[in-house]
Amino acid sequence: MADSALSSSPLGTSGNRATGRRAPSRRPVGSPGRRKLITTLTPWLFLAAAVGLLLLLTYWPALNLFYYSLTDWDGIDQTKNFVGLENYAEVFTNPDIFQVFFVSIYYFLATFVQIALALYFATILSFSTRFQNLWRGMVFFPYLINGVAIAFMFQYVFQQGGTLDIILSWFGNTNPPHWLGDPAIANWSLASTSVWRYTGLNFVLFLGAIQSIPSELYEAADLDGASKGQQFWAIIFPGIRRVVALTLILGISGSLAAFETPFIITRGANGTATFVIKTVQEAFVFSHVGLASAMAVVLLIIVLLVTWIQRKLFPDEKVDLA
Repeated sequence: MADSALSSSPLGTSGNRATGRRAPSRRPVGSPGRRKLITTLTPWLFLAAAVGLLLLLTYWPALNLFYYSLTDWDGIDQTKNFVGLENYAEVFTNPDIFQVFFVSIYYFLATFVQIALALYFATILSFSTRFQNLWRGMVFFPYLINGVAIAFMFQYVFQQGGTLDIILSWFGNTNPPHWLGDPAIANWSLASTSVWRYTGLNFVLFLGAIQSIPSELYEAADLDGASKGQQFWAIIFPGIRRVVALTLILGISGSLAAFETPFIITRGANGTATFVIKTVQEAFVFSHVGLASAMAVVLLIIVLLVTWIQRKLFPDEKVDLA
């Protein structure tokens, strides 16, 4: 009984202290080589999952798209006859297809308008202004609205006797133009919709970039007597140059891929069909999947080319404002 009591007592469990010996520590299960192997492979396993999804959902469909562009597949038949580069030749020789490239010019010009407006509002609202947060929210709010809802909303704005015609009648204009029915101004009307929608996105990007500029630079400029315009060109614009380049490339690629707004409002009628609308029509209306695939590949090449040009004109260089 004494021995059992001694062994269950605190003195018994720490009997090694009396002898000066330390209790043996438990070692992790597994050999050191196995633990090192697991530690080495863990980041690669996480990377393999991401790369696998990228290959499965991006690169493999892109390869299939390029393969379809070399065939005359109609999207239904099991046979796919190899036609080589005939589809690519038709993209650039068929007037009905090639002319849709010029529709992108309207959205391309609208890109510069929305960048200029976003930069203007971001510059003003980055400093102390009355109702600053209210104005910021008003500029950014259109970007939060779903694109389909915006298209339906502007469909009522531009229709005959719609919101825009009513507002113009208040100022004495009783014979407004056909905003969507006249091919001369239909694309301008649709491009203005994209300006209203995407200005908020560029505004937020510019606003964050401007607020990241150290305030000491503005204080030094004020001491030197620099005007607000001089501060913009000497401090703000160089500090946000990369963001301007980013918004420019996003705007250019977006102008080439414009789809939902003109598709919902006009269905591509009256000369408003964009390159993407024409691609969808060739694939799902006329069952020319091979030709539509070639058009999609051409669009991809154009976007990559524009991105390469942008990288050459605006290289990633460190901006020194000192």
